Amino acid sequence: MRINIELLEISFAAVAPAGDELTEVFYDHLFRDFPKVQPMFANSDMASQRKKLLASLKLVVENLRRPEALVPALENLGLRHLDSGTREEHYPAVGQTLLKSLAQIAGPGWTTELNDAWADAYDEVASIMLQSAAQPAA
Repeated sequence: MRINIELLEISFAAVAPAGDELTEVFYDHLFRDFPKVQPMFANSDMASQRKKLLASLKLVVENLRRPEALVPALENLGLRHLDSGTREEHYPAVGQTLLKSLAQIAGPGWTTELNDAWADAYDEVASIMLQSAAQPAA
């Protein structure tokens, strides 16, 4: 699998100005489409959670060309998500919700090619996060 970095960078630059709306839409969709995950956020400050999501998306897109920086950051993120109760079965829900939310914010500019590029990138990110979460504690 080859991730289309340029397409991700261009598309993220287009939706980033609506980052607050993107993250709000994301959690609205996540809780509506996958209500079983909502209790995981019962003690979360959702404004802070939305900022963390946007920061994570920026981190990924800004470091796609620098895997030496991105992979360790994703491994750390995977461990933090494990500590907060995130399990492997939650990742597909997040991926589906991310694509749905990006499509909503991008509007008519969202194409099959963009959807595929983001799906490939999400699969790679999730794989790295899950691998680190599966490692025995040092």
